[in-house]
Amino acid sequence: MTLEALFDAARRTPHTLSVPSDWSQGRAVYGGLMAALLYEAMGADVPDDAPLRSLTVSFVGPAAVDVPVQFEPQVLRRGKSVTSLMCIARQGGDVVTLAQASFGAPRESSIAVTARPAPALPARERCVQISAQPGWPAYLQHLDMRWGLGGLPFTGTPSPAIGGWMRLPETESALPLDAARLILLADAWPPAVLPHLKGPAPASTLNWTLECRQPLLCVGAGRWLQYEAVVEHAADGYGHAAAAIWTEAGELVALSRQTVTVFG
Repeated sequence: MTLEALFDAARRTPHTLSVPSDWSQGRAVYGGLMAALLYEAMGADVPDDAPLRSLTVSFVGPAAVDVPVQFEPQVLRRGKSVTSLMCIARQGGDVVTLAQASFGAPRESSIAVTARPAPALPARERCVQISAQPGWPAYLQHLDMRWGLGGLPFTGTPSPAIGGWMRLPETESALPLDAARLILLADAWPPAVLPHLKGPAPASTLNWTLECRQPLLCVGAGRWLQYEAVVEHAADGYGHAAAAIWTEAGELVALSRQTVTVFG
């Protein structure tokens, strides 16, 4: 099932679909895809003049592959400039994922703050190519990622940050970057605390928030994005990180925050 077919199924009433195992992340559906599907299921209620400003996703439990998922979108409020939507994903009657999205129309403001610059990443040819090889999640076969900042997961490297290059290859989508594809890509990187571990250990995202710069910059199909995630605090089996995404030219695209559980 292609990415476009998955998105199309999420949009169609009754918003029910099964995600194939090639989009798995350990025992569950890849979280970035689940978040993108929740967003797509909201499609009929999304206002035309108010783009996505913020998406907050709670991963309540693992969503199993090859098992039907029901998506339940709901309008929370339609204001003059901001519309708030929610979508719940259920499997077997149990909530597995939920998302709350805020869409906001632009307004005049005297405040304008320039975003911090993109990190000085190594050239892509000098970075480690990440793919779906033994020990890595299956969903990576659909993405193109180059690790260029910080240690790899489970290497005992106390990296303060991780990052590199990423894109959705044109073989997966011939369409330019939009909100759904940005959501899909933004969660592709493993939790930034994993390089600190000396060996494999389970970890999962509890909550993830993505904030989009609007208007969303025009990024053509197959174009590269830069990514950096900084560990801000980790203790008691929980880690907290802030991340940002830029275009290849260094223009800010989105910001995100993530809280993860680590069993190691």
